[in-house]
Amino acid sequence: MTPPPALRFEGSARIGGTPVFGPISLCAGAGEWTCLLGTSGVGKTTLLRLIAGVDEVTEFSGMIRASDGVPLHGRLALMAQDDLLMPWLSVIDNVLLGARLRGEQPDRTRAAKVLDQTGLTRHAGKKPRALSGGQRQRAALARTLMEDRPVLLLDEPFSALDAVTRAQMQDLTARLLRGRTVLMVTHDPAEAVRLGDAIQVMAPDGLSAVPPPSGPAPRPADASEVLKAQAALLASLRQSA
Repeated sequence: MTPPPALRFEGSARIGGTPVFGPISLCAGAGEWTCLLGTSGVGKTTLLRLIAGVDEVTEFSGMIRASDGVPLHGRLALMAQDDLLMPWLSVIDNVLLGARLRGEQPDRTRAAKVLDQTGLTRHAGKKPRALSGGQRQRAALARTLMEDRPVLLLDEPFSALDAVTRAQMQDLTARLLRGRTVLMVTHDPAEAVRLGDAIQVMAPDGLSAVPPPSGPAPRPADASEVLKAQAALLASLRQSA
């Protein structure tokens, strides 16, 4: 796979003349996992939707681009908090949905490999209603992987899961998305310090960086350095509120 680019965002956002955020400047490093946190309503999801090109109500003034100068269109995939599975389709057909919507020939062989990667092979023919919450998020991850994009946008994809399933999904996603440029919005300091190569706290007046722990992700949740970084991040979030 071609090395992924860094993702650069600079600008301000307004809705109906009311400021949402900005001006801010954000860089998600090439091949790194950047975690974005902040209080509710500060504009994190709006920023992600602007990058993804799916926000039709926000007025944006600024620049969104890849570091290699190639347009981002067709090189992004978005994974949201809701799995957004089509209830009338089987798991494998949900994974193949992107190709079908683009009028492409579905690659069922590759889809089967992706389902194997995400531990869903024996659930391939099931409808979403027959899956647990964790399995549904695995199916959403499989659909994201099927798109095979170098830049991934994750909007709190694990927040609705129980603690054990959330940790399992963090481990799986960190492994399967390694080497891609990932920008993830999260409300969970513990998640950010486990997964982030870079951590940014968003406030109305801009962004502030919080150093992540050393070592590759996913980091042990109970490691002393991870717990120390979690406390520092929580303090930074309180200051930004």
